[in-house]
Order: sequence, then C-alpha cells, then structure tokens
Amino acid sequence: MGAAGPDAFDRSGLTMMAYRAAGITVPRTSQEQWAAGPSVPPGQEKPGDLVFFAGSDGTAREPGHVGIVLGGGLMIDAPYAGADVRVDEMAGAVGFARPAAAG
Repeated sequence: MGAAGPDAFDRSGLTMMAYRAAGITVPRTSQEQWAAGPSVPPGQEKPGDLVFFAGSDGTAREPGHVGIVLGGGLMIDAPYAGADVRVDEMAGAVGFARPAAAG
C-alpha cells in the first residue's frame, strides 16, 4: 500500500508531495508520473527532475521506482512506505522527466 505523507511516504508519494509543495501537480503513481512527462534525455537531467527505474517487467514501460534528481549522480527517494527518505545513487535509471507548472 502506498503512502503520500505527511507521516510516511512511498517513492511516488514523496515525489508527488514535493512537487505539490512547489505548486506543481503530478499524478500519484510512478507509472502515471512517467506517462505525464515531459521526458528529458539522459545527460540533460537537472536537480528537481524526476528519475525513473525499471518496473517488475524490467523495462521503462511502467517504472516501479521514482526519485528526485539532486545532481552529481544522486537522488532523494523513499525506498518504500515506512522507510526513511534518503539520498541514493541514480545507477540504473531508465529515464527522466521534468514536470512543470501549467502555463
């Protein structure tokens, strides 16, 4: 079961609430966040972008994990509901997105 705070977060709940705090609405799940985009080419990601990791099917089609890019190959993420939010390496990322406030 997912967690969207404020006392506990899962991965997509953390990203959704962080963007909400910045006034940007993103969908609830990592798969929906990936589909909403817009995509950012690898190597062009910036701090604040979303970083995605393969889902259970081993592809980027329906990512199973998402974090927020910090820069320098690092991200902030919540590994699962109830675990501490942490800084982690972005190794194995399958894609990036840069949600923005609606114009």
